Amino acid sequence: MTEQVQSDSAVLVHFDLKLEDGTLAESTRRQNKPALFRLGDQSLSAALEQALLGLRVGDKKSFSLAPDEAFGPSNPDLVQFFSPRDFVDTGVPEEGTIMLFTAMNGNEMPGVVLAVTDESVTVDFNNPLAGRRVFFDIDVLAIDPQQEDKNAHITG
Repeated sequence: MTEQVQSDSAVLVHFDLKLEDGTLAESTRRQNKPALFRLGDQSLSAALEQALLGLRVGDKKSFSLAPDEAFGPSNPDLVQFFSPRDFVDTGVPEEGTIMLFTAMNGNEMPGVVLAVTDESVTVDFNNPLAGRRVFFDIDVLAIDPQQEDKNAHITG
C-alpha cells in the first residue's frame, strides 16, 4: 500500500462522469460500486492518468478532459449503413436503439441506431461520449500499486 497514486498504481475510486450540460453520463456512486483504475495498462487515457497522479486516499478531485484526452473524436468511418434486410431475424430497430453487433473477428460491439429509412439503417459505432468534453468528480478510496507487481513475479 502506498500513500499516493503512482504511474503503476491500482486505484479504487468513486466517480461521476458528466457532460458539459451537467448531464450525468456515468456514476459509480449510484449503485455504490467503485471502479478500479489501473494506471500504466493502456486502459486509461494519458490525460486521465495524469489527473490521478499524486492523489492520496481520501482526496477528491474535479477536472475536465477534452475529447482527444477522453473518448477521442467522433470518427465518421464508424458510422455504418445497413440494409433493412440485414435485420430480418431481429426486426428493423427504431432510432435511438442500442444494439450489439458481431464484428468479423467475432467481438461484439454496441452501436446506436441513428436513422431508419426504407432503404437503410444508419448505425453509429463510436463511443457515445466520443467528440465530447467530459467532467470527472473523483474520490480516491484505496491505492495499491503493488497489486500488478505481485502478479508479474509469479513464475510457472
